[in-house]
Amino acid sequence: MEQGELSFFEKRKIYSISELVGEIRSELESNMRDLSLQGEISNLGRPASGHLYFTLKDSQAQIAAVCFRLRNRYLKFEPEDGMDVVARGSVTVYPPRGQLQFMVESMEPLGRGALQLAFEQLKAKLQKEGLFEHERKKDLPIFPSRIGVVTSPTGAAFQDMLRALERRSDRPSVLLFPVRVQGEGASTEIAEGIRQFNERADVDVIVVARGGGSLEDLWAFNEEPVARAIDQSGIPVISAVGHEIDFTIADFVADVRAATPTAAAEIVSDRRRDFMRRIEDLVRQSHQAVREQLQEKRHRFLQLSQSRAFVDAESRVRFLLQKLDELNSRLCGSVPRLFGPAAQQLAQFQKEIRRHIVYYLLSRRQSLEASTRQLRAFSPLQVLERGYAIVTTDEGKIVRAPGQLSEEEMFEVRVAGGEFRARKE
Repeated sequence: MEQGELSFFEKRKIYSISELVGEIRSELESNMRDLSLQGEISNLGRPASGHLYFTLKDSQAQIAAVCFRLRNRYLKFEPEDGMDVVARGSVTVYPPRGQLQFMVESMEPLGRGALQLAFEQLKAKLQKEGLFEHERKKDLPIFPSRIGVVTSPTGAAFQDMLRALERRSDRPSVLLFPVRVQGEGASTEIAEGIRQFNERADVDVIVVARGGGSLEDLWAFNEEPVARAIDQSGIPVISAVGHEIDFTIADFVADVRAATPTAAAEIVSDRRRDFMRRIEDLVRQSHQAVREQLQEKRHRFLQLSQSRAFVDAESRVRFLLQKLDELNSRLCGSVPRLFGPAAQQLAQFQKEIRRHIVYYLLSRRQSLEASTRQLRAFSPLQVLERGYAIVTTDEGKIVRAPGQLSEEEMFEVRVAGGEFRARKE
């Protein structure tokens, strides 16, 4: 090499490894942005950082992929190994390993929507935990004085509920917790509304409501925060979301599902109406039971009053009076005490029954006392009290004339104070 000539390496720029990787990274990120990539997820990892690391592959190639926590929090479904997806993002290089990777901005499952998949995944998860079990459902109150409604104040759902309640004469009052019912953050507001009502002592039932819409419109009611808030509510919750054909996760977790917001208002009101029908049925049954028992006791009472073995009529009447009082008490007590507005009606009914029973028994008692006096008046024992005696032979025959006895024959003499033997002289 002649003096003054440069070597081959001196004529070319020499890169460091980091410079080369940096150049490649810059080139890729400048020219391969906002790409959509179809592939199958494998080797999915979920470290504590919240990022998702996985491989996207097809039958002939694969590429490492990452979805950072700030992005995957907006995914509507849970990625799983073996799932075919379409991911949108950009190509870059991870410098420490010089590894080509796809940085995911958003992702959708292939062949079905992300929302539908997320719905199915959350439904399966909560069902496995037992949140849909019938044993967890709480009974609705019979006489609610106040309904807490979690919905939009400007939506048709709230107005429909108010109109349905206004048609009821005994409608409860309504307390609204205004929330957004769709869009980002709506599920957090709905869950907070349920929790706020649970901190009050004057709300008897909660209605979570909104009108109909697409799966996207109703999505806030398919999110886990709402499902957890409903499950943890100490107050019964009615889910009234969408139309009759719409089902949300909230419907499965709630204590009662109403097909529409209007139906929710009717369900609350019908509980009161159904209870009043039950009261009326119980009153009719009580009337019938009392009539049957009175008829049975009357028959038995007449049998006793006509019996020859009847000695102490007054004592038997007292026993029957006490027995009938106990029977009346049991019949009236069979109707629950906490009937609210029906309590006064039942009390009046009990009073009327007792008055009729007492009147009937007093009349029968007077009749029995009269019969008893007649029986006593004609009783042989009453004759003995007046100084008379009954004479009988040893064979028990009544002696009506002295000629019926022979000389020295022994006989029995019965007086009021007892009996003694005598001999005819």
